[in-house]
Amino acid sequence: MNPALFQKFISDYTILKEVDFVPEISLYQASDITPIWQATENWLAEQNIEPPFWAFAWPEGKALARYIIDHPRFVKQKKVLDFAAGCGIAAIAAGKNNAQFIEVADIDPLAQQACASNAKVNHILLDKNSKNIVGLPCQWDLILCGDVCYETPMTRHIWPWLKKCAATGAQVIISWT
Repeated sequence: MNPALFQKFISDYTILKEVDFVPEISLYQASDITPIWQATENWLAEQNIEPPFWAFAWPEGKALARYIIDHPRFVKQKKVLDFAAGCGIAAIAAGKNNAQFIEVADIDPLAQQACASNAKVNHILLDKNSKNIVGLPCQWDLILCGDVCYETPMTRHIWPWLKKCAATGAQVIISWT
């Protein structure tokens, strides 16, 4: 992973703007879905990276963030994981509301960079920025998942782990439409 190259890519193809429905948070977001997909197709293939799901504040993440901002005690003094974080909006909301520990996890290195960049512009310090954590022992009080069960293979991969985390006492919240 080359953070400088990834940051340049994010800066070139997104703009920093407030999130609709959650104006307390600003994110680097694609201004239009088509240009980023077209402009990045070859580059992404060369880097072996997934499409730029991180470049959008998806409704599920916005719903989690809105809930956290409106109900700050939900995250206060908790160890929070934003799983399959994408842009990191849920983690940023947790940081703005006094979470004790904030970790983002995403297998896409561009998403990891986007989370770091988005946290920085929102004056949030991420405690950890992780890649593939599925299967690791649960270390969190609260696991936030924005629309991670949209494909059967992904769901089959993560569901047993999320259930195990819940069985050890973590609260697991999955938002999807």
